[in-house]
Amino acid sequence: MDVAEERRFREFVSARSPALMRLGFLLTGGDQHAAEDLLQTVLTKAAARWSRIEEPEAYVRQAMYRQQVSWWRLASTRRETVVADAPDVPARDDTHAADLKLVLRHALARLTSRQRAVLVLRYFEDRPEAEVAQIMGCSVGTVRSTAHRSLARLRAVAPELADLRTPHRSFEEVNS
Repeated sequence: MDVAEERRFREFVSARSPALMRLGFLLTGGDQHAAEDLLQTVLTKAAARWSRIEEPEAYVRQAMYRQQVSWWRLASTRRETVVADAPDVPARDDTHAADLKLVLRHALARLTSRQRAVLVLRYFEDRPEAEVAQIMGCSVGTVRSTAHRSLARLRAVAPELADLRTPHRSFEEVNS
């Protein structure tokens, strides 16, 4: 990579890392460390071929989806994250929005990686079913049925999320 390409890569990483971290956080079910690993893995791969990438944002996002899909396919080896100390329980915020964020986070964590990926691609990224199917390497019917089952599971494990169906509230508002 020459000096100009390296500068362009650094500028992209500086400008887009916060948004890409949020995407990684959603794809990994709220696991900050896994989101950091996901983004770092993808950026490392992107750096190696940076001069050939025409649309950096699209390339990195799609690479994140594909990498996460690869990781959930290997989920049997990644069921648990070992840490030195038990994690602290987050303090409960009295505001309704903060409560909804926590409910959504825990509800998403109870979904499989595949279900989370479908919901993030379809509803957070607003991707069409055909594109989600292509990214995930499955059929459109699989995307539809997975999205349907995932939403039903969310409703079952977190009935408090019914407030999200109102027109003035969006998934992004609750998750921001």
